[in-house]
Amino acid sequence: MRFPLDCENQFSKTFLFWLSRFLRNKITSLSNRQVTNKDRLAEIIQEFIKGFDSIDDFKNIIKEVRNIGINSIHVYYLPLEKLYRYLIRFGAGSMREIDEELLSDFLASETANLSDASKKNHRIALISFFGYIDKQNEEENGNAYRYGIELKNWGGLAGKSGSKLPSFMNKEEVNRFINAIEEYPYRNHIIGARNRLILKTILYTGIRVGEAINIKIKDFIKDKDAFMIQVRGKGNKPRIVMIKENIIKNDLMVWLDHRTCDENLFFCNQKNTKLTQAYIGRLVEQILLSIGIRKEKNSAHMLRHTFATLLYQESHDLILVQESLGHSDINTSRIYTHFDQARLLRTTDIF
Repeated sequence: MRFPLDCENQFSKTFLFWLSRFLRNKITSLSNRQVTNKDRLAEIIQEFIKGFDSIDDFKNIIKEVRNIGINSIHVYYLPLEKLYRYLIRFGAGSMREIDEELLSDFLASETANLSDASKKNHRIALISFFGYIDKQNEEENGNAYRYGIELKNWGGLAGKSGSKLPSFMNKEEVNRFINAIEEYPYRNHIIGARNRLILKTILYTGIRVGEAINIKIKDFIKDKDAFMIQVRGKGNKPRIVMIKENIIKNDLMVWLDHRTCDENLFFCNQKNTKLTQAYIGRLVEQILLSIGIRKEKNSAHMLRHTFATLLYQESHDLILVQESLGHSDINTSRIYTHFDQARLLRTTDIF
């Protein structure tokens, strides 16, 4: 049986749900030659099926699994426990927020003082976990969300095939997507204005979906013919992005006339609470499919990659890309130099 990616109301519960299923799968597939209490192991497997309410409950049961005789389970559990605490600390709201960039940041910060063997174990655990989710999730429309996590050359270890290039739209596809944002049949004109506004904000500024849904009304500031938006990125680090007024003016007027959001949120759902990343992700995917654009990942995060790619192609300024995206390390931004078509075209003239 398969389950939606965000199958619980809270990110914490969703992550623990997938962790339960993944570790149960590992317990039943790892060597059981040294198991000393098969009856208790059977009971533990049933506990994994029921799930756990906290990571501390997980920690205790994993200790028991190891004591029973499945020693290698900690190779998978410990890195994923660290990842859970890392994501909770930075306020993750959806499984869709997780991508290679985030996992690379996690590995860089959490494995800095570890041996190469431990770093490899962390990488293996992450690839195995998200590979399992790739195969086991399914939405109502029958489609599955794919992470496709590879973590090659993530900074701590070198892979054989180099870094994986992110999906992005070219200029022609961007124009089609922008037109589709305007023409898509939203539920009503207020929802339409809100959705167009948040999608344009993400596409034209390159902010993360998680940053967009957390914008407060005070963070949206008029500045001549543009708006300055203060967002808070990973580690609660603030930065300023800008968007031209004429791009969002009509939708902004409609939305501000009708928004009644709690906690001074700029965007909210019909219950006046925060929008979910899953909602934005589904919206982007539906619009892309409606105009026949299919990428390796039709995700909302692809809008950020698209912004960064086009920004570098136009500016050839890696520092600008780094500052716009809020990357703490410029090497994270360097991936977008691979898409400089004008520079690559010069290589065709060598001979």
